[in-house]
Amino acid sequence: MSFTRTNSWIPYAGLLVVFWGVWGALSSLPTKLYDYPDPMVYVLWALTMLVPAWVSLRGRKFDRGRVAAGYGLLIGLTGAGGQLVLFKALTIGPAYVIFPIVALSPAVTVLLALGALRERLGGWSWAGVVLALVAVVLFSVSTGEAGGDGWLYLLLAVGVCVAWGVQAFFMRKAALAGVDDASTFGWMTISGLLLIPVAVLMMGGLPLAFPWQAPALTAGTQLLNSVGALFLVMAMSRGKASIVAPVTNALAPVLTVVLSLLLFGSAPTVFQIAGIVLALAGSTLMVYRAEKSTELVPGSAVP
Repeated sequence: MSFTRTNSWIPYAGLLVVFWGVWGALSSLPTKLYDYPDPMVYVLWALTMLVPAWVSLRGRKFDRGRVAAGYGLLIGLTGAGGQLVLFKALTIGPAYVIFPIVALSPAVTVLLALGALRERLGGWSWAGVVLALVAVVLFSVSTGEAGGDGWLYLLLAVGVCVAWGVQAFFMRKAALAGVDDASTFGWMTISGLLLIPVAVLMMGGLPLAFPWQAPALTAGTQLLNSVGALFLVMAMSRGKASIVAPVTNALAPVLTVVLSLLLFGSAPTVFQIAGIVLALAGSTLMVYRAEKSTELVPGSAVP
């Protein structure tokens, strides 16, 4: 019988935080510098997914079975579809309302993991989850301009929140069903590519009048996003969804705020400072408890 450590998710979650933290600090540059449309950002993100997909699948067999395809397409479509719905919501509603709602997606993941996967958390881990979720919402609070089209943007924001929470849950469920990381990510990539025509229709065609620097900068920043998504799949396959989701969603914005301060001189808001404190406290509690509860469990070889 072979064994593995239950905290093997931590290195992948750490890499995810690095890639998504850097991406968060740089992701707005194409829009700020060139007014590049958000749907075009989606198109280039979907294309950059091919890079980590190729790396992860190189020398490995791509699982084309119904189970892998079903989970992979569901994970990909909820993630990519949620991104497109978010773009639509932001065109009709205020960002300062939409983003805090979307930021609650880890709570959806936690509830699904506890209910459907029977994951269990101790008292300190629960405290860490709550602190991390509050931190995520604080990071998402911004001072946008008011506006909106009735209640539609609220419904769209709730839809994105649920979609992304479900996506993370099914990443874990796919791993428990025996689908390997590379195949899951490969199907996610296919899903993202399938929705490119929708993004193009949202723009009324491909915008070709922008200088080459706009798509180049967008592709570079979105590659960070894509690689981070691969590490999310890898972390979810190795750790509890009820811990991985809030930890990663709380810590990545911490790095984003720090890098924004160092690179652009952007002073953190009171909400962001509070979010940093809660994110570090909550994540420390969860990771600490994971380390304390480390044990050998049957199933796979020690790395």
